Amino acid sequence: MDNVTREQWLRDFVEYGFADKFAAIGAPLPDNINVSCGFPSSRGLSANRRTLGQIFDPSCSADGTTEIFISPTLDCPERVAATLCHELVHAVVGVAAGHGPAFRKVALAMGLTGKMTATVAGPGFQEMFDHFSRSKGIMSVVGEYPHSKLDATQRKKQRTRMVKCQCHCGYTVRTTRTWIAVGVPHCPLHGEMTVAS
Repeated sequence: MDNVTREQWLRDFVEYGFADKFAAIGAPLPDNINVSCGFPSSRGLSANRRTLGQIFDPSCSADGTTEIFISPTLDCPERVAATLCHELVHAVVGVAAGHGPAFRKVALAMGLTGKMTATVAGPGFQEMFDHFSRSKGIMSVVGEYPHSKLDATQRKKQRTRMVKCQCHCGYTVRTTRTWIAVGVPHCPLHGEMTVAS
């Protein structure tokens, strides 16, 4: 497949790689699933916790679609597939089930292992993925994951910071240092304000 997008690769992997496997264990995938490569919610970007995948319940979508996002910090096809599988388990058991017993049962049946909040590819998943790679199966259909890892820590830091100016009465204004150099804002009741530290 030439010029395949990341999203097409992910959708093809769901359809040709996972749909039959989930059905075989008695946990068929829901009909309306949309998969994209994109950053999860902001909490997933913290230094001490990196969210690799995120799912949104169909109730969050105007058209009732299950929305899944795979982090652009991943570029290894096996790791992308394992993360995608984790999110698909959520789609099968329902987002409200969290990482509880229903999630665990399906995740283990799909070959995922480890802590259920951060599953990894276990021997069963590895065997399935290796089969995909060796056979004329999914990997011959979707090819390599068409994405290069994005280093989110290299984002340019915000240079303009708003400075808080406050009056003793509690009236507060925020402005830039450029405008403070021109003159400190004034409280409408008490005059010149002080720059808060």
